[in-house]
Amino acid sequence: MNLWKTWKTAFDAWENNTAQMLDPIVRSRAVLEPAGFALSSAMKIKAMSDRITAAWWGSLGLPTKQDQERTLHKLNTLESRLLDLEEQLEDARGQ
Repeated sequence: MNLWKTWKTAFDAWENNTAQMLDPIVRSRAVLEPAGFALSSAMKIKAMSDRITAAWWGSLGLPTKQDQERTLHKLNTLESRLLDLEEQLEDARGQ
């Protein structure tokens, strides 16, 4: 038996036993509620950080992420319309 198969068999056995032992603990309210609170708090901090960063960039006169996304959307729309016009021109030339 090669080394990889031996290691993989041992790892699978360890993982199975560990999962069976930790599953009830991880699913308990004592773990889930604080984890949910921590995740919620982290998301609120991230949203606040994004707002502050956008305001800071804006105060420097630089485009914010939303400004850049809006511009990119308009560029993609223009490119799509240009491709459509090129196809129409090719069709008109072919007739």
